[in-house]
Order: sequence, then C-alpha cells, then structure tokens
Amino acid sequence: MIDLPRVYPITDTEISGLSHADQLANLSDGGATFVQLREKKLSPAQFFREAMLALQLARQRGVRVIINDRVDIALALRADGVHLGQDDLPPEAARRLLGNEFTIGFSTHNLEQARQAMKLPIDYLAIGPVFPTNTKSNSEPTVGLAGVSAVRKAVGDFPIVAIGGITLSAAADVIDAGASSVALISALLATSGSTPKIVRELFRTLEQHGN
Repeated sequence: MIDLPRVYPITDTEISGLSHADQLANLSDGGATFVQLREKKLSPAQFFREAMLALQLARQRGVRVIINDRVDIALALRADGVHLGQDDLPPEAARRLLGNEFTIGFSTHNLEQARQAMKLPIDYLAIGPVFPTNTKSNSEPTVGLAGVSAVRKAVGDFPIVAIGGITLSAAADVIDAGASSVALISALLATSGSTPKIVRELFRTLEQHGN
C-alpha cells in the first residue's frame, strides 16, 4: 500500500506563473516529496518537454512525480505514476500499459464512485471537490468533510487524497475527517515566492496536529 505524505501538491502554470520544473523546485524546497504535474493548456509536446525537465530535477531531489491524465507521457518519461479522472483512460488499461511498478491514482466525486474505485487496479483514490473551487471548471458538487468521512468508512485503510478548495486553515480538519493526504494548488502556488515557506509550515502544522 502506498505511503502518501500529508501534503500532495499539484502544479499549475497559470496560477503560479512558473514552469513545472520551477514549481517543483519551490515545492521541494518546502519539503514536498510527492508532486503531481497538472497541465490543461499546453500541447502534449509542450507538456512532455516541461514534464521532462521537472522529472530530471525530481530525480536529483528524490521527489516522486505523478503525471495528471497523460498515461503516454508518464510511460515515455518513466515517471512514478499517473493520476486519472473519470473520463480518462480506464485504470485497468493504464495498468496493462504501465505495469505494477507505476503508481495509479483515480479521481472520485461521490461515495458510490469511491466504492466502485475499490474494484480497480489503483494505488490511491482522490475524493472531491471537498469545498468550492475555482481551479477546475465544470466542477462536481462538493462533498464536504462529511463526504470525506463517508468515503473513509467505506474504503477502510485505503489511501485517500482529498482535493478541491482546501485552504491552509482547513487542511487539518480534512485530515481529521479521514483523508490520508490533502491536495492543494492555489493555497501553495498563488504566491510563488512564498511557496517553500508555505509548504514547510503546512507540513509542520499537520505533523503537530497529528501528535
């Protein structure tokens, strides 16, 4: 079973104004060891080049890299894994292509989807949006803390990443509700110069909260 860190950063070039490699550097400087590269605007070729540079840096720093959506790019770059949405390549097909050494995450948006996800060859599931978010267009209805708790009860010890509208002040509450890890984008990247400090302080807060 995959051991997820409490903080699961996701890159975004529009919010940060930085390349994926520069974002990964800032996140890593703050102590992040597990980063998802998410890109919705660039062409596949452009994202491939950006992801390649980010992965080179990640290998130097011991950071695991998950590629959002693009199984082909994850496979070509030999990244650590891929994160799939409900409308992406099915996890069964991704597993056949990637093999067992790759990590596969899968997005769910309600309790029933989370239950169904437990039948799939995945290593962790994401549940959200927990709170309202502007990061993703056409967002699903929010699940709230109660939704995170319901999913935790349904999946037992299986790793859960909570995502969507999670602020720094709400992160501990989301962990208390049952999430293994909290995924953040805007809260970590909106002020790029402060990203290392923000990540460092969030890790410290969640570690102290758990003691």
